[in-house]
Amino acid sequence: MTLIQTRILERIGYISLNRPEKRNALSPEMVNELKIQLQKMLDNDLVKVVVIKGEGPVFCSGADLEYLAKIREFSMEENLADSNNLRELFELIYHADKLIISEVNGPALAGGCGLATICDFCFASDLASFGYTEARIGFVPALVMVYLQQKINGKNLRELLLTAEIIPAKKAAEIGLINRVVPASELSEYVFDFANDWNNSISSSSVTYIKKMLRNISGMNHNEALDYAAATNAEARMSDDCIRGIDAFLNKTKIKW
Repeated sequence: MTLIQTRILERIGYISLNRPEKRNALSPEMVNELKIQLQKMLDNDLVKVVVIKGEGPVFCSGADLEYLAKIREFSMEENLADSNNLRELFELIYHADKLIISEVNGPALAGGCGLATICDFCFASDLASFGYTEARIGFVPALVMVYLQQKINGKNLRELLLTAEIIPAKKAAEIGLINRVVPASELSEYVFDFANDWNNSISSSSVTYIKKMLRNISGMNHNEALDYAAATNAEARMSDDCIRGIDAFLNKTKIKW
């Protein structure tokens, strides 16, 4: 069985975790294949937005149980290599110029929760649940912690990580962990409609600039951030997309990106 399934529809690149019999658990092989297929989507000019989803009733249950049994014997070097494998996947998503959406149809736990919530947008069904459950078995949700600090406040972050609580999609949306909760029967259509509308109404160039700025300004002081913002603003005004957008606005014509 293919670990990852892909397809492209209306400039939307779908990447599906395809181990439903294993609750789409993340094995090293699946993480590697995810990186390969995601990079292909990012390099493909026919794809403007990427959707990551899971086949079957579970989005992703976290680490593969068979692999967990093996790591008890790992050396420090082996454990570090394994951690860096997942880190590379998260960084590929985080630094992607294109919009990346997670479509969460069911439980997203531990590393699976990290995968779902590191995306630019996370849309979930009303049957979905979320939890960083690592502390229940002596693990640490270390990698995802770096990204979560930019998404939810310290109180909610501490509670999620330190209690390892599994929360329903509604609560995840209330604390800002995910973007929207949709009835399960409507989720796929909702994600497609959102991505398709976004494709037609949002400039790719603007998205690249915005995502880059969001990554960079958090580590700057006030004046550094403003200097960086002014330079980015000036550069963006000279882009082909901005020139097209201004022309369309002045001519009162609707632009389709």
